[in-house]
Amino acid sequence: MSWKRTRLPVLGTMILLLGGSTACVASKRVRLSEPRIHPVERSDWTDAQRAYLETRERAGRLLNVFKTIANHVDLAKSVDSLVFGHISTEFSMLSPRHRELLILRIGWLCQSEYEWAAHARIAHSIGFTNEELVRITKGPEASGWIPFESTLLRAVDELHSDAFITDSTWRSLSEQYDTQQLMDVVATVGTYNLVSMMLNSWGVQLDEGLKGFPK
Repeated sequence: MSWKRTRLPVLGTMILLLGGSTACVASKRVRLSEPRIHPVERSDWTDAQRAYLETRERAGRLLNVFKTIANHVDLAKSVDSLVFGHISTEFSMLSPRHRELLILRIGWLCQSEYEWAAHARIAHSIGFTNEELVRITKGPEASGWIPFESTLLRAVDELHSDAFITDSTWRSLSEQYDTQQLMDVVATVGTYNLVSMMLNSWGVQLDEGLKGFPK
């Protein structure tokens, strides 16, 4: 099993709290270049795995994330219910653009390349430009954001660094968001923080055709 670099979480948190960028620290986090938990192969599927995976196959293609989580089918169903049952569907009270801003920023901060790649593709499909994707990696203080989108990114940074949205950021969000939308901000970031932890720790590798972080 190969490892990339040394992780510096304490330094990253200190820089965030001081108002600096996490971009340079994020690149130093340890990430796996091969799986710890291998995707289950079709020839080895149990009946339960087959029932789960066959519904997720599209045009003969089955993503590594599904083949990996199928090692634990009960967990897979729970994650599907949490992620696809609300946060990523029409039941979320957030606009698709705002939702993807939150997801991509937490994916970047967690250095979850698989999450980033999957949602960068979604972001492109709803109108994000390559320049905007690069700007997400630079954070809320990057030039070019409208004020509310900068506030959304700041909320992600605060949740990531302190598991808490500050009063000033909450007030700014409240200028446009109602109670349910405010709740969805926290739920979305928290959910994809969990997804990032799983993808990173299990070592889920990029599927063919997915592009990783912008260079």
